[in-house]
Amino acid sequence: MLFSPGWRAPVRQGEVLAVFTLGLLAGGTLSAAVIWLLSGLAAPLPPSARTVAIVGVAVLGAARELGMIRVPLPQNARQIPPEVLQTRLRRGSLRFGFELGTGVRTYVSAGSPYVLALALLLSHQGPAATLGTGTAFGAGRALSAVLAYLARDAHRGTVLAVRMPAVRTTAALAIPAAFALLLL
Repeated sequence: MLFSPGWRAPVRQGEVLAVFTLGLLAGGTLSAAVIWLLSGLAAPLPPSARTVAIVGVAVLGAARELGMIRVPLPQNARQIPPEVLQTRLRRGSLRFGFELGTGVRTYVSAGSPYVLALALLLSHQGPAATLGTGTAFGAGRALSAVLAYLARDAHRGTVLAVRMPAVRTTAALAIPAAFALLLL
């Protein structure tokens, strides 16, 4: 559980959320910096080859999300130890947010972030666009915690579980269409 148990806790929930969000933003931005640095390796490829590869990866990602093919996503199967959040709540929340924000330490269930990361790697965008995308990834992950904090609804998880397949499918179809339109 990320948030403290209530108003009598020594650390307020909003403070924990702010530190967690800071970690998410830092983690997403760091991952994007690594992608930007590695994207220089794709620069020698002809633009047409990179375009075909980006659209191809996006189509494979969409096919995976639609259940047409099975492609395992990279993941680290270990969970963040519970004592990270139990002993030092602020530091643990920052660490947990950072690890979640990188997308490396924890499992990302949708293929869309991986498709986007490969597109950034292959397209060799400028640092501002790549870092902005990484920061937006961290912000997107933070949005879930912020909405849960603001909603304070015990049934929110059930509602999200029902809607999530439609969201994943829409994103999976929108990404290759957007790349095709932007890159061709």
